[in-house]
Amino acid sequence: MANKNRVRLKGRLRSYLRVFTYLGILLALVNAAVFTVNFTAGLILLAFTALYFIAVLYMNFYSKPIIMNELVSFATEYGQIQKKLLRELELPHAVLDDSGKVVWTNIAFEKVIHQEKGFKKTIFSLFPSITMDKFPEGAEEVSYELEYENSNYTIKMKRISLKEMAINSDIIDADSYEGSLIAVYLFDETALKLAIQEVDNQSLAAGLIYLDNYEEALDSVEEVRRSLLTALIDRKVNKYIASCNGIAKKIEKDKYFVVMPKKSCEILREQKFDILEDVKTVNIGNEMAVTLSIGIGINGLSYAQNYEFARNAIDVALGRGGDQAVVKSADSISYYGGKSQQIEKSTRVKARVKAHALREIISGKDNVIVMGHRIGDVDSFGSSVGIYRIAKTLDRKCHIVLNDVTTSMQPLVDLFKNNPEYEDDMIITNQQAIDIAGNNTVLVVVDVNKPSITECPELLRFCKTIVVLDHHRQGTEVIENATLSYVEPYASSACEMVSEILQYIGENVKIHNEEADSLYSGMMVDTNNFMNKTGVRTFEAAAFLRRNGADVTRVRKLFREDATEYKAKADTVSQAEIYRGRFAISILSNDEIQSPTIVGAQAANELLNIKGVRASFVCTDYQNQIYVSARSIDEVNVQVIMEKLGGGGHMSSAGCQMDGVSTEEAIATLKRTLDQMIDEGEL
Repeated sequence: MANKNRVRLKGRLRSYLRVFTYLGILLALVNAAVFTVNFTAGLILLAFTALYFIAVLYMNFYSKPIIMNELVSFATEYGQIQKKLLRELELPHAVLDDSGKVVWTNIAFEKVIHQEKGFKKTIFSLFPSITMDKFPEGAEEVSYELEYENSNYTIKMKRISLKEMAINSDIIDADSYEGSLIAVYLFDETALKLAIQEVDNQSLAAGLIYLDNYEEALDSVEEVRRSLLTALIDRKVNKYIASCNGIAKKIEKDKYFVVMPKKSCEILREQKFDILEDVKTVNIGNEMAVTLSIGIGINGLSYAQNYEFARNAIDVALGRGGDQAVVKSADSISYYGGKSQQIEKSTRVKARVKAHALREIISGKDNVIVMGHRIGDVDSFGSSVGIYRIAKTLDRKCHIVLNDVTTSMQPLVDLFKNNPEYEDDMIITNQQAIDIAGNNTVLVVVDVNKPSITECPELLRFCKTIVVLDHHRQGTEVIENATLSYVEPYASSACEMVSEILQYIGENVKIHNEEADSLYSGMMVDTNNFMNKTGVRTFEAAAFLRRNGADVTRVRKLFREDATEYKAKADTVSQAEIYRGRFAISILSNDEIQSPTIVGAQAANELLNIKGVRASFVCTDYQNQIYVSARSIDEVNVQVIMEKLGGGGHMSSAGCQMDGVSTEEAIATLKRTLDQMIDEGEL
């Protein structure tokens, strides 16, 4: 039993203590050899060997227990030191059991959680974001970002198996035991996050500022005062950018390049770019207020990428009609302003340039495919017919993609179907268009610039040459890589734009009466009988079509409504709710109407005739979606309201579609959006 209680050494220490015994045996052998050489020398060496063995025996039987006691004492103190070091370690550290309950904490961890020693609650009560499913499964270490009491931490957790401890235990059956503990470490990264945030705030944002109506504003003031107007605008822009630690450099007479810290850009966003309204106050006799377009690029991987974002942003701002700021990053785009009506350009130089470019593109291909937006209207079909005439003038085969014909379009479509002057395949379906599409085909998209709501979105992938002609404001989603893009938000309709282009295609353009009626109809419907968004060029285009055979009486007969639609529209107007004293909201509900969305839009226009109504909204349940038609005259920008709901359009005419909601839920969402925008000062 005594032998079992003895401490036995192993390893290097055991070898170190035995080496003296081995040397003693070697010394005895040497002593025997010396005796054979010289007896006297052997006696002397024998005396030394005896003394050596006495010393070795003394060390083994007397010093060895002392060494062992010292080792045991050191091991005990070493364990205490380890425990003390862990308790006083500056890194917050804790041990959890399998259920997440805190088993042990060190002082630093207790300071973080403001608890005394002996805290035994679960880790979930301290950090709700840490749940059981985030615990490590195997031996790998996991880490998560964590916010606690205004500090940022990285929490790391590692599972420690207790299987080996159970095997060496006398009281635990280790056969089926799989217990473990979880070691938790907190790394305070608050200072690092603040430093990274500060570096990010000081990163440079690139921007471009364009004067939308520079030439028009100068023309409206007498010549001797033009330099003063320019100087006042320069001062406004430079002072505004300097106030946010930025630099504005004039690169052209009506363009500025801007550099500022990203943090300053965030401040401007909070202020909703109030320079957009401030610059309109510059008035030295100019009849037309000056408006700005601002494009800013942030969060790019390089300064060059930020500049590219800024260029894209300014293009979007101009495409949406100007008088607004657009902030673009790699994964988001934000809009500010855009409250004023677009200024119509009196010059048609741009239309002539685009017409010549369109002529070159179509002349270089064999086939032309034209498509508008889904659930097409008179404007999209009329402008498609105009492109058809251009293609035919250039001796090219042309097809119009049209699947479902609404009641409003049926009279126009009937003019071309079964007409001997037009081919049977003039109007085709999606699948037929995809079969025709190829490298030798040009796709012309009219009356829409949002790919997801085109008549056939798949067609955009099959055609490499794409032309976009539209009068709607651009949004975040645009048709990428268009060979030619002609988007003019101030135009009344796509038919107006196509009518202008027709005048510059060539002298041998011969427009048939049916085509002139279609183009004229599109302009008439989109302008609500020439009452909305009409400018000088609108009437010039209408006069051109009138000279080429458009008949006002014929068009009026085409668009007479049947009694059911007229009654449904009247019911919608009569049941309208006036919300907050200025918004008319109503529901169109009639199952007998073939094209309820068209009637809903007409009802929204009618609601604007009520005194005090600034904007009207009509919700229509159609094809398991809620279609919202929004209209205004000039006091409310319904486009920004619809963009909040995932739609878009014009300042005075916009819409959206809602999936998975009832009509009542859609109206509730609309009201919440209106309330929020009024509270934030956007309306």
